[in-house]
Amino acid sequence: MMFSNLDLERIAAGEVDLAFRVWRRPMHTPGGRQRTRAGVVGFTAVEPVDPADITREEAARAGRTLSELEAFLARKDGTVYRIGLQFLGPDERVALRERDQLTSSELGEVAEQLAAVDRRSSRGPWTRQFLELIEGRPAELAETIGASIGWERAPFKANVRRLKELGLTESLPTGYRLSPRGMAVLASLRRHTPGRGGRRS
Repeated sequence: MMFSNLDLERIAAGEVDLAFRVWRRPMHTPGGRQRTRAGVVGFTAVEPVDPADITREEAARAGRTLSELEAFLARKDGTVYRIGLQFLGPDERVALRERDQLTSSELGEVAEQLAAVDRRSSRGPWTRQFLELIEGRPAELAETIGASIGWERAPFKANVRRLKELGLTESLPTGYRLSPRGMAVLASLRRHTPGRGGRRS
């Protein structure tokens, strides 16, 4: 679900707690959540509504006048949904990726998480390779980096998102870079992997 920067600011401030969208089928469910640039937005309600029943007060709670909202909803065909919104707080991955002072136990836990991802991969181990590629080629197009190792853009980006969930990478306007946590983890992997730029301690 797309939000403008202004809408996100108002949601975070508690000034906007409703949205209206035209969908052919519900795109979210009550209790769901979405990460955004401003933080995590929760969906408290998702229900179809007759556009004629939308009030001026509800339009204001969505950050629009009633006429602005009517014009917005008239652009698409489908069912109009009223979505309740709640700001749940900052994206937990932002705080996670800044944590680069990790204990040996924490580094070992992340290493095992990456090893588990590699074991489940039908294409063989990839996590270390991706971290090194992003380290060496920050702010480069995902499709360019992926193509250099024989990966198509979509699966390459999907795997980078898995690293992002662990707080190891962060998105840039173009491409990615390692987070401080990602750099610490990669340095640890190198120290503990024989024959790959480090030695086992």
